[in-house]
Amino acid sequence: MDSRTAATGITDPDAVEFVRFCYRRRRVSWPELYDEMCAVAGRGLFRGYDADDLAGLGIGFSLFDMPALAVLSSRVVAEEQALRRPVAVMIKPDPAPDTEPIAVPEIAAASQPSDTSEPAPERGRVERSFDVAIHRAMAPSGA
Repeated sequence: MDSRTAATGITDPDAVEFVRFCYRRRRVSWPELYDEMCAVAGRGLFRGYDADDLAGLGIGFSLFDMPALAVLSSRVVAEEQALRRPVAVMIKPDPAPDTEPIAVPEIAAASQPSDTSEPAPERGRVERSFDVAIHRAMAPSGA
């Protein structure tokens, strides 16, 4: 893989998966990630591929291949870190319209007989409903 190919992003999907596999084993960045990739290739831990198989995918470990491998690695690390960014959930009530507050009847008033045909609520029990909308928001990038 030459640096022009890595810079344009035209790489073999298996090469990207190899770098992603190595990054997920040890969440480190360049040059420690290079050491991990060499160890994985030496042991054939990624789909049984050794260094020669990976060279066919465009992953080279020589000094001349390092710039392209560093570009690919930094791209994969940035993608992985973006997936792990925290998300904050904020619970806020909807803004209430400009209306009069609703009076909640007291227990004593609710137990008095009314002129309507509806039965009175049980003594000591006042029905209330609390509907609160929940909104999700992304955490600030500085969090």
